[in-house]
Amino acid sequence: MLITILATIVVLGVLIFVHELGHFLAAKAVDIEVPRFSIGFGPRVIGFTRGETEYVISLLPLGGYVKMAGMEEMEAIEGGGADRKGTADEQDGAARKGEPDGQGGLDGQGETPSMAPDGGVARRTPNPRDFESKSLLARTMVISAGVIFNIIFAWLIFAASAMIWGVPQAGPAEVGFFREALLPEGTEALLEVPPGSVVRAVNGHDVDDAAELEMRLMTAPAGAATLSFADGRTVDLTLPSGDTARAMLVSQFAADHPAELAQIIPGGPAARAGLQPGDVIVAVDGRPVETWRTFQELVEEAAGRELALEVARDGERVPIRVTPEAQTVEGGREAGRIEVAAALPPRPRDRLGPVGATVYGADRTWTFTALTVDFLGGLFKGEQSARDVGGPILIGQLSGQVARLGLEAFLGFMALFSVNLAVLNLLPIPVLDGGHLVFLGIEAVRGRALSFEARMRWTQVGFVIVLAIMAWALGNDVLRALGL
Repeated sequence: MLITILATIVVLGVLIFVHELGHFLAAKAVDIEVPRFSIGFGPRVIGFTRGETEYVISLLPLGGYVKMAGMEEMEAIEGGGADRKGTADEQDGAARKGEPDGQGGLDGQGETPSMAPDGGVARRTPNPRDFESKSLLARTMVISAGVIFNIIFAWLIFAASAMIWGVPQAGPAEVGFFREALLPEGTEALLEVPPGSVVRAVNGHDVDDAAELEMRLMTAPAGAATLSFADGRTVDLTLPSGDTARAMLVSQFAADHPAELAQIIPGGPAARAGLQPGDVIVAVDGRPVETWRTFQELVEEAAGRELALEVARDGERVPIRVTPEAQTVEGGREAGRIEVAAALPPRPRDRLGPVGATVYGADRTWTFTALTVDFLGGLFKGEQSARDVGGPILIGQLSGQVARLGLEAFLGFMALFSVNLAVLNLLPIPVLDGGHLVFLGIEAVRGRALSFEARMRWTQVGFVIVLAIMAWALGNDVLRALGL
């Protein structure tokens, strides 16, 4: 439990810090006043002030923010007003210097509205160091910097990993033994392909090794696809749209290996039974298990029926009883599932130099970005289940699992999560970076910013949407932990 808690704190703390550091440094670069840099939301827990900025850790560790002078709609959401309000006479005098732009805001030379303590709209004397006082390009750079830093962070981790631990050498793109029960609907033609056949192309794109085959299969558009083999054979498939079905298909191309567990899905039957990453299944109901495919077959045939497993763990044999859940798979078939992932056998590694590692890091970052975007697209199109969305509990559980696998796996998880954070922040929801970029895009098209009132209304809507998403994700976490 302690490892899980510490790993969660490190993952969330580091990635939130990296994201907000991007905003902070960009704001300072264009001379925007930053009154506060916060990790977390809500009441301050601890902090200090240096220069004009208060650096704090707040109570709710589910995000963070960089408070910039002049971003009035965000100040209102946070519950405060402007930091620099003059006296009533000063405000009235300043108000007479500018003319309204007809939209409830002011056109460049007047005041920036802010929320008064009584809930009304007060006048705030503009300052050259306000966010709104900067050029459109400068503001766009500041808003985009958090996402950019998250992407750079992932890139650097992937590149550093390639230099320190090396990149696993991918074997040839050979196919294994396909099993009908595990093939998604539309891919049954693979049953006619002999084991050991080598794939040369996917949809006309050359395939050099097993890693490239996996990447081509995971990123190819759903629908019709053609696989070309070294012996001249071609196979026409219909690739599934869901990530789970696609991953199941990709797993069928791999050669068989021992039944070692790499990951236990939180809340699943395996987690409830007490299985752990690193466990090796050596027997099921007294029947010896030598390969992962044999283990899969026995689990699938036992939907709703308790299995007696014999597990090799730390040099000992541990008995574990688990009941696979009945799940409907592609084609309407029902199969048992215990929610685990296999550990692939170790492969030789190549340590890359700085240039090669940089290219490798960029490629991995792009691949995971594309997969994240594809998953979000599947959610909006109904091709992915909203139950797959996880929240802080799932993040904590996964953080603890990968921490136990070692530093390389832990850093890789942080890089992947950093990419996810970057993509999610680009969603066009007010409050998120993507929503602010939409506001700036509207300003670029119409020649002036939306009024404060309009931005405030949309920001409040965005805030409600984000809270609803967080509540849904947390609810999924709780249901998953209860096995529902």
